[in-house]
Amino acid sequence: MLQVALNGARTDDEHPAIPRTPQQLAAAGQASAAAGAQVLHVHAFDEDGRESLAAAPTDAALRALRAACPGIPVSLTTRQGIEPDTERRHALIAGWNELPELVTVNFEEDDTATLCRHLIGRGVGIEAGLLAVADAERYVESPVARACTRVMIEPLDLDPERALADAETMQRIVEEAGIELEQVHHGDGIACWAVNRRAAALGHGIRTGLEDVTVLPDGSPAPDNAALVTAAAELLQAAGAGRRV
Repeated sequence: MLQVALNGARTDDEHPAIPRTPQQLAAAGQASAAAGAQVLHVHAFDEDGRESLAAAPTDAALRALRAACPGIPVSLTTRQGIEPDTERRHALIAGWNELPELVTVNFEEDDTATLCRHLIGRGVGIEAGLLAVADAERYVESPVARACTRVMIEPLDLDPERALADAETMQRIVEEAGIELEQVHHGDGIACWAVNRRAAALGHGIRTGLEDVTVLPDGSPAPDNAALVTAAAELLQAAGAGRRV
């Protein structure tokens, strides 16, 4: 599994090629899919350039991506930081007309079980986001843990060694709980590549993209999402070859 996170909350100062409009997302998604991305993760933005969970911008993003990338599953964020009020956030998501194949739900946030049950009931798969060790502990105790589609191991520490340690601990907590769902791993910044390499060597999926990292494995600036996907695909290929030796 190779997933690409096309935008997130990064600013233009962090990278000049962050796609936000439906047209930009469509172009970035199409290029990323051509480079090997199997799932597209996106945050929708309104006409004022703000992240949004409202139906109009999420519907527009999904329609554009599906037209440009037929058959490629799309994952939308449900991040609480976009709408901190839990009741309003759930109401906005309940108002979606176009439904994604998947959403990410961060298990550090409030009332994840209610949100997951609502979306699963509408046929949407859940990518369980574990950003810290405490999230993994909370996730394995959740009544919806085994109803999710996959587990996202997402340590946020920018130090590669600490991120690797957190990824290992989170993975162990999940697996010792007997949860055998597919795993997709990534980090933040340059640590993303260290986390990716470890996951690939273990046979797990990985995620890359400008939401997670703006540099290539050698530390040079990545021109766009497709370049990151190309590098990640090469990493997966090399890891697979190593496992076969």
